[in-house]
Amino acid sequence: MFNKLKQFKDLRSQAKTMQSKLADEKVSEEKNGVKVTLNGNLEIIELSLNESLSNEEQSKALKTCLNDAIKKTQKLMAKKMQEMGGMPGLS
Repeated sequence: MFNKLKQFKDLRSQAKTMQSKLADEKVSEEKNGVKVTLNGNLEIIELSLNESLSNEEQSKALKTCLNDAIKKTQKLMAKKMQEMGGMPGLS
């Protein structure tokens, strides 16, 4: 039982290390003057709108930017996990 607890603690420690490394990464997307920047933890760290666009156009561009940035960030997260040797114990 204590061995399982140690494995869980080690796994949790690895997850925290990975999360802090991902927080340093940045991914940006821009469409029609609307720009979104996310960190590796999928938190928005920058958002710029294009005031010359209508509300509908801004909304569409923002959705596209967010979706594209999230996809890029997820790929980045997977790559970083591979570089760090994955997460032992989750397979």
